[in-house]
Amino acid sequence: MVRWLSKIKVDYKLVLIVFIAFAVFASVQAYLKPLSLNAGSGQYYTHYNNYIIFKQSFFHLLAGKDLYRHYLLEHWDLYKYSPAFALFFGLFALLPNLIGLLFWNLVNALTLFWGMRYLPQLPGKTKAIMLLAVAYELLTSTQNEQSNALTGGLIILGFGLLERKYYWWAAGCIVFSVYIKLFGLVAMALFLFYPQKWKIGLYTGIWAGLFFLLPLTVVAADQFWGLYQSWLHLLVNDHSISDGFSVMGWLKTWFNFKPDKLHVLLIGACLFCLPLLRVNCYQNYFFRLQALASVLIWVIIFNHRAESATFIIAMSGVVIWYFSQQRKPENLALFVLAFVFTQLAATDIFPRFIRKEYFQPYVVKAVPCILIWAKIMYDMLFSKYSPQLPKAVAKNSAESVSVKNNQIINPVSSGNQIEKHQ
Repeated sequence: MVRWLSKIKVDYKLVLIVFIAFAVFASVQAYLKPLSLNAGSGQYYTHYNNYIIFKQSFFHLLAGKDLYRHYLLEHWDLYKYSPAFALFFGLFALLPNLIGLLFWNLVNALTLFWGMRYLPQLPGKTKAIMLLAVAYELLTSTQNEQSNALTGGLIILGFGLLERKYYWWAAGCIVFSVYIKLFGLVAMALFLFYPQKWKIGLYTGIWAGLFFLLPLTVVAADQFWGLYQSWLHLLVNDHSISDGFSVMGWLKTWFNFKPDKLHVLLIGACLFCLPLLRVNCYQNYFFRLQALASVLIWVIIFNHRAESATFIIAMSGVVIWYFSQQRKPENLALFVLAFVFTQLAATDIFPRFIRKEYFQPYVVKAVPCILIWAKIMYDMLFSKYSPQLPKAVAKNSAESVSVKNNQIINPVSSGNQIEKHQ
């Protein structure tokens, strides 16, 4: 597979075309589908219901309504994001549905594209292949009009900015991801790796305050506090609803083990933090890159509400892990499992009865990501890392990367080219 990858002629232009094409296709496809009847409410809804939820949240905010109650005459399901995100969505809500939907999906696709492209040290061809490897998962997310590619892209972009010491903008990206989906909080663990932590903390506090207070530009103070109370109430009650494609769902369906979700979450948090005790490894770029992959996978597999469309975040972590890894058979096997059973399990490659009877009930989509995250934890805990990567100037023709003797090298070509840290 490594030799095969080296022969692929791929660049950012091709990937950008694919990402834009997928966003356009998903938008037009959803827009053109006829209304469908929802048995629960007895109402007819569009096939871009999630977009309508986001759009209407903006108008509900302007009208002084509670964002976190059912509006079944407008859309199915609840709005579960922050008040700040509802205001942000005004950028799309004021446009005609097709145009707004198209721009929304493009913002998701392009944020992930630029976030992955902005990763330092990895050669351009490697990052282009990484992006192509998650392209189908991106299509799944955009077909559901979800914010997952935007969230994952912001976290990855935040990491790239941290590496370049642009701490103000890095904090802004990661805080914005939190105000989209709360699990972005986990990405703040990345701040530990960098100097001037007081400055990063200050910037994070400023950004958090700005996003928190942003709704005050359109609502009164009493409604402002009511919105956050209502949001908190929704999140607390939402915690016990389902197990999702997660560790909780895996334990339940595979082993008939039903522990308290909070206990599983706490154990997962402790395991996540264990490698962070290796402070002497913080200067090693590969260690930091593995931590980024760990964050992206952890926030999905320990999310009791994880669904198929959220796995664009986890798969982004998988490709970051794999394409910066040493060439090992076990790593390749895990990557193939993730590509087939995480990314392609919901497609027509597998017969419908297999998907319905086995893949969905047994949360097969989550299992490869769980195994890969366990492998990342093992490597971060027990691998030997040099204090700092050696410096070298990379050639423009450098391709994919791997790690050997704690150095980022080229695994898909015969040369052992090391890239200079940017």
